[in-house]
Amino acid sequence: MRVARFAGDDDPQFGVIGEEDGVPTIAVLKGDPLYAGFELVGQKIPLDDVRLLAPVIPRSKVVCVGKNYVKHAAEMGGEVPTEPLIFLKPNTSVIGPGEPIFYPDQTENLHFEGELAVVIGRICKDISVEDASKVIFGYTIANDVTARDLQAKDGQWARAKGFDTFCPLGPWIETNLDPAALRVTTELNGDPRQDGSTSDMVFSVADVIAYVSSFMTLLPGDVILTGTPDGVGPMLPGDSVSITVEGIGTLTNQVVSAHD
Repeated sequence: MRVARFAGDDDPQFGVIGEEDGVPTIAVLKGDPLYAGFELVGQKIPLDDVRLLAPVIPRSKVVCVGKNYVKHAAEMGGEVPTEPLIFLKPNTSVIGPGEPIFYPDQTENLHFEGELAVVIGRICKDISVEDASKVIFGYTIANDVTARDLQAKDGQWARAKGFDTFCPLGPWIETNLDPAALRVTTELNGDPRQDGSTSDMVFSVADVIAYVSSFMTLLPGDVILTGTPDGVGPMLPGDSVSITVEGIGTLTNQVVSAHD
């Protein structure tokens, strides 16, 4: 099931992506399915008639895993961590498909990082690896936008990873997916840049959930970014970045100057 969040008449609404007579549609849900469950209101809208938003705005946090692919750790000049390397992005960094990534004045080296993202479905603490799947609502796509020069300069990653617009998510949440071996690709202006598989992750989705929940409570709507394959690189104002995860779809955003 694909669950999307879209711009409604007033507040954002949620719906289930489907098809009617060959036309992609969105069946409107009552409330937020993370809290209210899946209750249809009986209204279907052509998908082309709505504007998709970030499928979730985390109420508390975006948790990220660094250097979770061996080749990416190597291209960053570092060793593979012996346990998950965790950092946070603020929820104010989240944007949706088609929304602009702003290129801040403070950086001269802005990078894309295509990733599989996990959406947490219920409050949890100290979850075992075996039970991790029970707390997952679904999966979406993320771009862990990074100011690479600030990352090196600051020594910690809060500023480099935390600017507004630095966490594109979308285009929807896929609730029925096995994350073990999904192809993850990134294109910059249509040219291939990243091509990896989640099978190459050092720490699996279940490993990461168990590790993170061992020291912080995860809440419904929290998002976990699971790391990026090798091939990350710079992007400039005017560039278009498209990240595709097998079984989910494609997330596309354009980079613009912070002054646009």
